[in-house]
Amino acid sequence: MEYAATLRQKLPPALQGVGFRRLMAKLDYLTDEQRARVKQAFEYGAARHAGQTRASGKPYISHPVAVAEIIAGMRLDVESLCAAILHDVIEDTGTSQEELAAAFGAEIAGIVEGVSKLDKLSFTNHGEAQVESFRKMMLAMVDDIRVILVKLADRLHNMRTLDALPPEKRSRIARETLEIYAPIANRLGINWLKVELQEFGFRNAYPFRARVIDAAIRKAEGGQKQFIRRMSDRLDKRLKTTGIDARIVGRKKNLYSIYQKMARKRLPLSEIVDVFGIRIIVDHVDNCYRTLGTVHQLYKPMPGRFKDYIAIPRVNGYQSLHTTLFGPNGIPVEVQIRTDEMHQVAESGVAAHFNYKAADQTVLSPQVRAREWLSSIAEMQAAANSEEFMENVKVDLFPDKVYVFTPKGEILRLPRGATCVDFAYAVHTDVGNHCVSAKIDRHLEPLRTQLKNGQTVEIITAKTAQPNPNWVNFVATAKARHSIRHYLKNLRRDEAIELGRRMLKEALRGQGESLHKLPRKKMNELLERLELEKPTDLYEQLGLGERLAPLVAQLLLTDGAVRGDGDSGDTSPHITIAGTEGQVVSYARCCHPIPGDAIMGYLSAGRGLVIHRNACGNLIRYAKEPGKWLAIDWEDDIDSDFTVELRVEMPNRPGALAEAAARIADAGSNIEQVSVSEDDEDYAEMTFNVLVQNRVQLARVMRSLRTISDIKSVARTCA
Repeated sequence: MEYAATLRQKLPPALQGVGFRRLMAKLDYLTDEQRARVKQAFEYGAARHAGQTRASGKPYISHPVAVAEIIAGMRLDVESLCAAILHDVIEDTGTSQEELAAAFGAEIAGIVEGVSKLDKLSFTNHGEAQVESFRKMMLAMVDDIRVILVKLADRLHNMRTLDALPPEKRSRIARETLEIYAPIANRLGINWLKVELQEFGFRNAYPFRARVIDAAIRKAEGGQKQFIRRMSDRLDKRLKTTGIDARIVGRKKNLYSIYQKMARKRLPLSEIVDVFGIRIIVDHVDNCYRTLGTVHQLYKPMPGRFKDYIAIPRVNGYQSLHTTLFGPNGIPVEVQIRTDEMHQVAESGVAAHFNYKAADQTVLSPQVRAREWLSSIAEMQAAANSEEFMENVKVDLFPDKVYVFTPKGEILRLPRGATCVDFAYAVHTDVGNHCVSAKIDRHLEPLRTQLKNGQTVEIITAKTAQPNPNWVNFVATAKARHSIRHYLKNLRRDEAIELGRRMLKEALRGQGESLHKLPRKKMNELLERLELEKPTDLYEQLGLGERLAPLVAQLLLTDGAVRGDGDSGDTSPHITIAGTEGQVVSYARCCHPIPGDAIMGYLSAGRGLVIHRNACGNLIRYAKEPGKWLAIDWEDDIDSDFTVELRVEMPNRPGALAEAAARIADAGSNIEQVSVSEDDEDYAEMTFNVLVQNRVQLARVMRSLRTISDIKSVARTCA
């Protein structure tokens, strides 16, 4: 404190309220020489930013100082602190990297330059530019992980001060934070940072939803806190009698995690009851398992809700035991059990490397895991175009893992939905390239079989085998998808052409047609539509997996126009389904899919690719024809209207139909068709065909209808 008081006397009055004194008070873990370097960086930054102000009106230097304070909270090194203070100098003051290197060294200048490059990235536009921005951001992490740590701290302070910005800009920055920065913080294992980014992001991106959930939690908070306290006291007493030294704390789940659970499990807020949990911190690993036994003696565990992340850590290095108990009144309570070292890593992730040296070096695995992940990013970018690169990174950035075993007992982590092919490539690229079948728990299974936790998988290979282009339609991992495409791209062109020709012949044979009998005019028309010069170009694309043979066959056998009859609606005038360029696409009338729905495509003779919702009941009758199913997704940027069917039930009174129609119009939607059924004397059932652009607008329409005071129900229909 004496140092800080002396510092205050030396600072000009204009700079005494920018937080630098508070920052210096947090640097007790640095040497005097290192603190002097931080002061030098502050003086340099203050001089460069002189006259600049934030949107709030405060001196601009207050922002870099606040970012450095966040970095100090992570107890990062002096280079990170100086870079945090100087992180906007290159971008905003015209200072060059060379000038900065001359004053502070190449290491600090390199971090600042990396952050400056990230500041130039834009995630608001779509397509190749957005993807390329994301690629540059991820590669900046590969060069020096401190670049992204400073950037995350920069984003956190910006989120803390969003109130000074106009609403539209706040919303855009908040969504970007939820979609990009919070997942990166999670992937690096920095839990507290992820949570704070999610909280600010959620409240600013979806303020209404956040207020509703927050109000419901506050309403239930008193009672739940009380029983959590009683459970904690009881656990504490029992653990003391068994000789286990433990620290027990209650914890409250953050708003965004509750919202994600509601969305993931499709639960209303009234059914989200496990808002509060208990965390037990002990001295070493053995006591984690002893504590688990004690906890289960006191409270009955919920079946299937125990997870051992100590034996099998999460991909970001997180370790803990998780169990869910039947608490008072049957309310489920999640209990986490971990050591002090595990807790440090759970909260700080890769940042724990700078301020914690554990006796058990396996606890520092987040750094190892982060480095492995970043190395894999460098590998992927070397051989993938921008869109493939972003697709691959997204798979790794939003993981939902399953754990399976090799025949030798080694554990492999794969994303949920991973298949035997994903497993093969995870073992080794050569194993994937030559796999022909698989044994799951000693039983032969198809390569496309999705894996489940705890299964033992054995891959059968053949030297003459090679990847099937259709594998890219069902694999779930970035490595498998990249390896398949890489192998196929390296095939000699004549091999690819021959393979593609065979694939198209088979696809046409399945439709009762022959390639050599196909009119030349048909092929020429298709080549013109696809902007290809000759048939061999098309065969090559098929052989390389760039086009799907069944869809090309459909194009050759249709005139390009689809007339729906019962099962499918009109063909969309715009491309809305990813990967279907130049192909006949229609939308099923039985379930009326709209952007945002989980969907799949069915190859229908005479109607092309018919898009259904995954929840559509009619998909059951297609179960016997899996070869005609395709995994598909919506394009990112869709500007079209889609028909959705809503069933509204309300009292059979004068003006009911007019009031419902007015509410739909209030939500900005048009009505295509309406029918009314009055089988019940008291209630009328109205069916509206409404035009919407996506699920967001649909939700707005349904909320508007529910504002009618005596409405009984509003539901979307599906076969």
